[in-house]
Amino acid sequence: MKLGNMLRDALRALLHKPVTVRYLTRAGEMVSVPERYRGKIVYDKEACIGCLLCIRTCPSGVITTTEEKKVSFNISRCVFCAQCAEICPTDAIRLGSDFEIVTSEKEDLIVQ
Repeated sequence: MKLGNMLRDALRALLHKPVTVRYLTRAGEMVSVPERYRGKIVYDKEACIGCLLCIRTCPSGVITTTEEKKVSFNISRCVFCAQCAEICPTDAIRLGSDFEIVTSEKEDLIVQ
């Protein structure tokens, strides 16, 4: 690559606005996520009928059974494919818009 081409590309990059979106807005509010965003799993234990169809469809092995024939999710292994939410007959499982899943305790990544 010639020096002239590199300088032209560098100046062009300096004069254009960035393509990325800020994590937080200037007012301190969170950036809105797209409508179909697949975030952290939201589980309604009361709506769950214990059919366990979600366990059969999960490709990552995220879902396990509990003692009362309900399920729990280890979202540290989740690929957010939404197959569990699609197959749930009572809509007890859905993917929310929460994208902040970082934690220092692994137990915080279990959704029951």
